[in-house]
Amino acid sequence: MAQVAVIIPAAGRSTRFGGLEKKPFAPLDGRPVWQRSAELFWSRPDVTKVYLVVSPDDRDEFRQRFGHLLAFNNAQLVSGGAERFESVANALAVVPEEVELVAVHDAVRPLTPPALVDAVFAAAATHGAALLAVPLADTLKRVETGSTQVLETVPRGGLWQAQTPQVFCRDWLVDAYTRRTTLPGPITDDAQLVEAAGHPVHVVTGTALNFKITTQDDLALAETILRARNAKPVERPSRAFDDDAKW
Repeated sequence: MAQVAVIIPAAGRSTRFGGLEKKPFAPLDGRPVWQRSAELFWSRPDVTKVYLVVSPDDRDEFRQRFGHLLAFNNAQLVSGGAERFESVANALAVVPEEVELVAVHDAVRPLTPPALVDAVFAAAATHGAALLAVPLADTLKRVETGSTQVLETVPRGGLWQAQTPQVFCRDWLVDAYTRRTTLPGPITDDAQLVEAAGHPVHVVTGTALNFKITTQDDLALAETILRARNAKPVERPSRAFDDDAKW
């Protein structure tokens, strides 16, 4: 079984989210979103440590509110950078060399099914790099910048929407981050960075339920799904007149 370190970036500014707290710290059915995401990995025997990356401005408050959770679950707090790639780089720098795989997972993607975590970890162990993704189902339109006019309809054949976890051979990810400033861009996720460094990346079919919480509507939807998952099934008699003997 390959040993995996998990990096969870939670240092973003959450400008599109609104609300009183940043997205990762917003409550989701009684627990903060980041905790729901981290819990996907805490009890896995193949995960050596979870590295949670937060803004330096949030670090003291985070440690005060959640430090006990990190200590109990062998998780480590890391200070983030000005952008997401810097945050991941800061965490990657403290991952031990003996770790075989590194997974990067969005702090605001809390509904990933455990079976898909199993699948993407296994694919990365086999191929060196893998991510969850779903084939695009909607028609895509390219619109003129600063306008509402459609320039073209983009063929969606072969296009997939990337999700996380994205999992990589540690050496490949370190190589890609070492060369990050010299690789052609713009680069928007870790899988693209590893691709640009010349390493093959494979997809594992994900699910639409593994969405990223970006808005308040997303948070409400995630809460509805989580409560439905946790609801106890209603017990019903197996036959309409099972209670006849009582009468």
